[in-house]
Amino acid sequence: MWLYIIIGIILLLVILIVWLYNSLVGLRNRVKNAWSQIDVQLKRRTDLIPNLVETVKGYAKHEKGVFEEVTKARSSLMNAQSVKESQEANNMLTGALKSLFAVAENYPDLKANQNFLELQEQLAQTEDKIAYSRQFYNDTVLMYNNKCQMFPSNIIASMFHFEESEFFEIEESARATPKVEF
Repeated sequence: MWLYIIIGIILLLVILIVWLYNSLVGLRNRVKNAWSQIDVQLKRRTDLIPNLVETVKGYAKHEKGVFEEVTKARSSLMNAQSVKESQEANNMLTGALKSLFAVAENYPDLKANQNFLELQEQLAQTEDKIAYSRQFYNDTVLMYNNKCQMFPSNIIASMFHFEESEFFEIEESARATPKVEF
């Protein structure tokens, strides 16, 4: 009788370990998938930027510094290898794009240009998709990191070297409320 109880307990432990391991693998893969969705949107964004810059260049030939800043930031984002590098490059590109749109404000003909308006709309849609993808990624990272830290799955996570993932965060200066003046 005791033999059956011991075998039953061992079997339950094995099932629990397998279930916890598989759930950790599933969450880790969801984190990777969520990151790839952000990566796709960041790539789309970097593909739109040269067209936007060229459109603005036609109107604002003397704004060379802004174009160089946007190009440098775009290049940094394309070459980013980690979540941290992507996060920093994304923040730099966001700032550069703000400067580019500030330049566009000085050219009424540019603001009325259909090509510019379409590119601006596509970029706005992409920014929305990036924001959604970032939120989904961070939610997925939260679930995964919780699983890596909570008992008893933390034991399995440490045994099989499951590493916690980084959140995709914005820089501190981007958290400030924008000042609106009329």
